[in-house]
Amino acid sequence: MQFIDIHTHSFSHSDEVVAIKSFSFGEDELSFFPGSKPIAVGLHPWHAKLESLETQLAELTKVANQKNVWFIGECGLDKLQGESITNQLQIFKAQILLAHQVKKPLVIHCVKAFDELIALKKTFNINVPMLVHGFNKSEQLGNQLQHLGFHLSFGKAILNPDSAAAKLLATLPHFFLETDSADVEIEEIYTAAANLKKCNVEALKARIFADLKNLKYFN
Repeated sequence: MQFIDIHTHSFSHSDEVVAIKSFSFGEDELSFFPGSKPIAVGLHPWHAKLESLETQLAELTKVANQKNVWFIGECGLDKLQGESITNQLQIFKAQILLAHQVKKPLVIHCVKAFDELIALKKTFNINVPMLVHGFNKSEQLGNQLQHLGFHLSFGKAILNPDSAAAKLLATLPHFFLETDSADVEIEEIYTAAANLKKCNVEALKARIFADLKNLKYFN
């Protein structure tokens, strides 16, 4: 069974890895999408501009139905970079509506905006799966997000067993793993996660593969 790298910015993986490469409008050249490998496409809050939303959303919509587009994103909210949080919310909501339209899960980037994300989840009637990537916050927040139906993905942070990410992952029955832009192999992250869960890597691979199948074919 293969490793699943749920969120990465690299295609340099072995054949033993299913890597979902993330492309962002405004940053990457998106006139062409590789046709067979799984990808995610979205308007990243660092690069998306409200003044360009209509044009970029039209382009995003054109490719969102491609079979190799498994996720919409990464998209979301970031109070440290990008446009005002008000503008980011408009851009994010547009992508949520698109995800509903094409029936594909969302990969979410969230920095210092979890209150807004939670409020949006409660008020916007979001039915598509929402995956918060690179989670490294408190156990309390992690449990709150899972209770609200969010999925969590963990990356390089779990290599430090004292990190908030590692401590939370050790308590969770379901989660995903990623490399994001870190200079680390997904196999190393799986090994760290298996140690935290006190299980073998093959069992962990099987569990995450099954969770991905449920996420991808939720509809």
